[in-house]
Amino acid sequence: MTSKQRAYLKGLAMKMDAIIQLGKGGLTPENTKAVDEALAARELIKISVLQNCLEDPKEMAQVLAERTHSQVVQVIGKKIVLYREGKKEKKKIELPK
Repeated sequence: MTSKQRAYLKGLAMKMDAIIQLGKGGLTPENTKAVDEALAARELIKISVLQNCLEDPKEMAQVLAERTHSQVVQVIGKKIVLYREGKKEKKKIELPK
C-alpha cells in the first residue's frame, strides 16, 4: 500500500464510527471472526479498544491483520483501522493509484 492510498483510507476512516469493541478479553477467536466478517462486508473498519483491555493496541492490530489477511491503515491511541480489498464484484472502495 502506498502512502497516497493509506492517506486516502485514513480520510475515509475519520468519518466512520467504530463498529467493533475489544475489551478485557482481548483477542478471542470470536472477535477475530467478527473482524473478518466486518472486513468482508465493508472493506474498511474501525475498531475501538476499551480502557479495560490490557493489551497494546498496536500489537493487537498486527495480530488481527495477520489473522484476517488485512492491512493496518493506522493505530491512534485506542482506535485501530483495518483495510482488506474486497472481491472484484463486491469492491466498494477504489484506491488511488
